[in-house]
Amino acid sequence: MDEMDIRGKLMEMLTDSGALLEGHFLLTSGLHSGHYLQCALLLRFPWYASFAGEELAKLIKPLGPEIIASPALGGIIIGHEVARALGVPFIFCEREDGRMKLRRFPTPEGMKFAVIEDVVTTGGSVAEVGELLKSMGGIWVASGCIVDRSGQNGFAKLPGELLSLAKMSFPVYRPDECPLCGRGLPLVKPGSRKR
Repeated sequence: MDEMDIRGKLMEMLTDSGALLEGHFLLTSGLHSGHYLQCALLLRFPWYASFAGEELAKLIKPLGPEIIASPALGGIIIGHEVARALGVPFIFCEREDGRMKLRRFPTPEGMKFAVIEDVVTTGGSVAEVGELLKSMGGIWVASGCIVDRSGQNGFAKLPGELLSLAKMSFPVYRPDECPLCGRGLPLVKPGSRKR
């Protein structure tokens, strides 16, 4: 399946699952948007999760990760699917007192790892997980996601290219410049990071 076929199938799955939402959203980055990708709605279907994981694993495999890591909560299902497709272990980091921590797993010291997320807007959570595991002696070789919506959003420093199944560009706004706030639309916070 070529890149256009994969993107087309992914868009069909996002639509069918109800994962592409419209409204007024507070993103985990603190930015506002009129669109939100709730990939949990996509990933609740095991066959969609399997497809996305297998296709993302094909992009990540040449970089040779020995373990896959994800930020909780959004990256857990897709990270696990990528690890399954690659035949490598999976770990996740979770937020504790506002900072990512590796609590339930051994440190990946000396191991090449890839950080996998569902949707990336600024790369903040991916960078936080990657930097944490690097500080524990891991070797950060790749970062990937189902949908890259980073566009021109002031991307966090990641090693190499962010690998993704699709790139989408929706306007995002700083809260003080948000036209949706100006129109009085109610703000919804569907993400997981507290601001």
